[in-house]
Amino acid sequence: MTKMISGLVLAVLLAAMPAHAQTKDPAVPPQNSLKLSEIIAKIEQRDQFHYISEMDWESEGYYDVVYYTSDKAKVEIKIDPVSGEPRR
Repeated sequence: MTKMISGLVLAVLLAAMPAHAQTKDPAVPPQNSLKLSEIIAKIEQRDQFHYISEMDWESEGYYDVVYYTSDKAKVEIKIDPVSGEPRR
């Protein structure tokens, strides 16, 4: 009987773990970040810029941007949210 109760408690705890993980706050840009529109404007001013294909916020603290140039070259850069400049 004790083993059955222990097994049931363990099963309930394991089932609750994914729900707890989902309640964690998502990573967001810092308070002193540039507006996303300002960052996009900086990217659009880059030499031979044609269009942005993808832009995602990464939990490591940067924007991951993929854009194409007028000569169809694919450019992938990591942008610092505070400065709007590529990370090194």
